[in-house]
Amino acid sequence: FLYNYYSHRYFSWYNIFMDINDLIAIVKKKLQKQIVIENIVIEDKSFLHKNHPGNQKDKFHLKISLNSKELKKMNRIESNKKIYKILENELKEYIHSLQLLIL
Repeated sequence: FLYNYYSHRYFSWYNIFMDINDLIAIVKKKLQKQIVIENIVIEDKSFLHKNHPGNQKDKFHLKISLNSKELKKMNRIESNKKIYKILENELKEYIHSLQLLIL
């Protein structure tokens, strides 16, 4: 285990080096558990940011396209806040940026 001084938490090696396929599965499961979603597609767009300044190779850039009547009833700020709250831990540890497309 390792200690992260910024978040004051201990991590195993697995937690530090998250596999993109595992992360996508976790994100999908968490969103589907808390939001009524008709369809969801999650894509890894990290390769588009590979040479950007400040790019963190251990964090991912995800594009989430989802069809949700529940989220469509909300304004964009409310729906984004809901998604960011659900993915709070993943955003802190594994995700550098999210591109959200709500259909």
